[in-house]
Amino acid sequence: MNRFIRSTLVAVTALVATGAVAAGKYSPGASDTEIRVGQTMPYSGPASAYAAIGKAQAAYFQMINEQGGVNGRKITFLSLDDGYSPPKAVEQTRKLVEQDEVLLLFNSLGTANNTATQKYLNAKKVPQLFVATGASKFGDPKNFPWTMGWQPNYVAEARVFAQWVLKTRPDAKIAVISQNDDFGKDYLRGIKEVLGDKAAKMIVLETTYEVTDPTVDSQVVQAKSSGADVLMNIATPKFAAQIIRKAADIGWKPVQLMTDVSASVGAVLTPAGLDKAKDLISASYLKDPTDARFKDDPAMKAYYAFLKKYMPGADPKDSFNAYGYNSAANLIHVLKTCGDDLTRENVMKVASTMKDVELPLLMPGIKVNTSPTDYYPIAEVVLIRFDGQQWQPFGDVMSGR
Repeated sequence: MNRFIRSTLVAVTALVATGAVAAGKYSPGASDTEIRVGQTMPYSGPASAYAAIGKAQAAYFQMINEQGGVNGRKITFLSLDDGYSPPKAVEQTRKLVEQDEVLLLFNSLGTANNTATQKYLNAKKVPQLFVATGASKFGDPKNFPWTMGWQPNYVAEARVFAQWVLKTRPDAKIAVISQNDDFGKDYLRGIKEVLGDKAAKMIVLETTYEVTDPTVDSQVVQAKSSGADVLMNIATPKFAAQIIRKAADIGWKPVQLMTDVSASVGAVLTPAGLDKAKDLISASYLKDPTDARFKDDPAMKAYYAFLKKYMPGADPKDSFNAYGYNSAANLIHVLKTCGDDLTRENVMKVASTMKDVELPLLMPGIKVNTSPTDYYPIAEVVLIRFDGQQWQPFGDVMSGR
């Protein structure tokens, strides 16, 4: 295993399974004793706040291994740093497939990075499963049958935001600050789909930033000057926190809606300033670990016990830990359902036929569903508002399918 270790590599060591395992059908990366799972994750670089996801997943697989593994097989999890750089993601993905011979790629993070590896993995017929991005392009089974999303896609979430604005503020003036890539473009597309003919009048500013920019202060000042009273904060954690903080610092208090991918209290709102984030609106499909309503929830109790045992010192307010925990649980569901047929073809068959799958930390009323023509496992969300200490859900479950 030493050859896999890097300073930022999260690895779960494979153990020889005890007990008998039926002889199975296998693709590279699977055997009677082991399932090898690969991933690239930004343990460094401008999106390193997401590193908590990979660490939580590694801890979850460690827990599964200690419980006997998946149908008697232990998980070897190879999570490599890509620095949020597409060329590095390609390099690491090739290593995982060609040298480490993983069965599948799981929850690799980032729109640009997954775009860079998508054609390669589909040509190799290696599952690119539950990618950690909501870009709508990762739910295209006709053209990319080996790639599947997981979280609500950005178009769907943007539709929900736009529905809410139309219902509650039909005369709103909207400013959109977004990342200049498919992530930001998907959100803008979803907003405009719902606003329809009203989009040209209601959206008074569209401005973007690059992931290499040091700050987005000038974009926030520009948004205030536009006269907007609604701000769409479509940014990854570092920049989302800057937008929240700068808007407050210049005395601008629009209704602010922020993408779920930056809704972590620990990683985003605390650095921005909890007081400055008050009344922020986002959307969620996961239970908030800080929400007192779930204090006695059995699944939440199990999650806190998991953090205490396997991630001591982890911030329970960091929702990226919960994201990693839940997405790992979904992968284990797929692998268990595969039984002794651990071929790459069967992995995708099982993943694309999930029906009302319940995961431990999904919000009440939200379940995982897929079909051979629908590669968006989760498409429902609940709107949430930050009260200065924690997120408070309001309204009903809304669908962006």
